[in-house]
Amino acid sequence: MATIAVLGTLDTKGLEHGYVAELIRRRGHQTLIIDTGTGSAPQIAADISREEVAAAGNVDLAALVARQDRGEAVTAMAGAAGVLLSQLVAEGRIQGVISLGGGGGTAIGSAAMRALPIGFPKVMVSTLAAGNVAPYVGTKDIVMFPSIVDVSGINRISRVLLARAAGAICGMVEAVPATGQDKPLIAASMFGNTTACVNAAKQILEDAGYEVLVFHSTGTGGRIMESLIESGMISGVLDVTTTEWADELVGGILGAGPMRLEAAGKGAVPAIVTPGCLDMVNLGERASVPAKFADRLFYQHNPQVTLMRTTPEECAELGRILAEKVNAYQGPVTVLLPTRAISIISARGQPFHDAAADAALFTAIREHLQPGIPLVEMDCEINDPAFAQACAEALLKMMASKAT
Repeated sequence: MATIAVLGTLDTKGLEHGYVAELIRRRGHQTLIIDTGTGSAPQIAADISREEVAAAGNVDLAALVARQDRGEAVTAMAGAAGVLLSQLVAEGRIQGVISLGGGGGTAIGSAAMRALPIGFPKVMVSTLAAGNVAPYVGTKDIVMFPSIVDVSGINRISRVLLARAAGAICGMVEAVPATGQDKPLIAASMFGNTTACVNAAKQILEDAGYEVLVFHSTGTGGRIMESLIESGMISGVLDVTTTEWADELVGGILGAGPMRLEAAGKGAVPAIVTPGCLDMVNLGERASVPAKFADRLFYQHNPQVTLMRTTPEECAELGRILAEKVNAYQGPVTVLLPTRAISIISARGQPFHDAAADAALFTAIREHLQPGIPLVEMDCEINDPAFAQACAEALLKMMASKAT
């Protein structure tokens, strides 16, 4: 029997949360009803009151209510609910969470769920689940469940959908993964242009007894990888494909945010860092490319993605950024440079070959990287088996040294 948190604004959607809680209890689980409302009195009794939620996040609820600013209230209670849920999970008091909401309720419920570990059961029943859910899900495994109709009463439609949602969260807490001899995890970043390198390094690392999780460097992939590293689940990082920084700097569509390349450093996780695919910025279909880039060099990767070559000036800045991110690492880190090509299409004779841009990138890395941080330069392309082997062996050596 598990305890499932039923979290929501009980002043406006209390009856619906109560209905879901009753269905969960009928399946043999316990519920912990949590009120995040800031309006009128709750429609049903809460196990954890709105005052307790606010206190968990150091929110002055009386002052918040007095200001009558709904946006401020949603933001404050979202943060406080995340703190409270994290405490409940850490104490082992809940094994899953479900929430129901419209715009405000979804903002609160999903923000609270994003504070929880990956793998912890989370279901968000929302009027917004049929649209762009990226702002609500973030990098976490939140199951967005479309409410179809508004979360406003129990009717012919909502009765069925809320019952299914209740069944979903119950099934999730009941589906306990089988325990076994789990191998230590390594996170690796990959793009189509670095696939051969990562696959070859992955094989070496797996032969050494590790499990390698590969993340596609598409913005979301980089953010998820950083989130997993932050969670403490990762033993080593093979960051071969740091291309998301090119999009972040120049204005491409696959940026991963300014925190990219920071989690391993803050967590002192052994890491390999290479400038893989910093020769390219990802843009949309050719007709959508901004006019300011009209005179740039492009390569049509597919009908939906247009790649744009980074300039020497951009590469110099990318080299500085990469070096400064690595300089902040608190654990072992090694930078490897494949000086002949940082992607398939930047090799000699390929569309993005630009010796001046590559030289600017490598020079900036050398100049800005702090002395003492290992910098390995290899006269080969990034997908050369020798480069993949060097990356894997350097990471294995660092992880072994940290373990002793």
